[in-house]
Amino acid sequence: MSDGDYDYLIKFLALGDSGVGKTSFLCQYTDGKFNSKFITTVGIDFREKRVVYKSNGRDGAPGRGQRIHIQLWDTAGQERFRSLTTAFFRDAMGFLLLFDLTNEQSFLNVRNWMTQLQTHAYCENPDVVLCGNKCDLDDERMVKEREAKELAEKFGIPYFETSAATGHNVSQAVELLLDLIMKRMERCVDKSWMPQGLAQPNGHGVAEKLPEEEESNTGKCSC
Repeated sequence: MSDGDYDYLIKFLALGDSGVGKTSFLCQYTDGKFNSKFITTVGIDFREKRVVYKSNGRDGAPGRGQRIHIQLWDTAGQERFRSLTTAFFRDAMGFLLLFDLTNEQSFLNVRNWMTQLQTHAYCENPDVVLCGNKCDLDDERMVKEREAKELAEKFGIPYFETSAATGHNVSQAVELLLDLIMKRMERCVDKSWMPQGLAQPNGHGVAEKLPEEEESNTGKCSC
């Protein structure tokens, strides 16, 4: 796909404590590479990737492929950057919330990150995928899979154990988040809930409402 050749622009935000592997996770997804050198993200950065999303129709047959341009925003985990990173919450459509399986405190802080999301995101229950990163470091594991799954179930969000080093479940986590977003879009009659400039047909504003929608203007997204 060329620079302007896509149907939708969708923005995801990667969140979590400093050192959990957000930058490495995104690099693995976009480039298939892993950099073992730890580089702290200062403020915010982003990466991009083009994918083709195919949804199933009512008869179960694959629908027409949608060309998606994904922006993956990488946030700093340090507290001193929190006011900056939360400013980006409302513009994102989906969230990748990471913690480090070898760092119990990063797992305990997942609750704080979820509170931040419920406060600053575009709605109280945005689409979030929880990732327990560094699952390749099994000898250093501090968080049991069962504990992480129970926390994810409490918040009603999917959970993956991932490895930015090996690529284990990295693509699967992002692909599931994209699927959740696309299905949410399909459910929404009134798409005015979408963050401005996102999930819009390339080169156009928010899709025009049908005449009957203009009259009733009652449909809302199930946020």
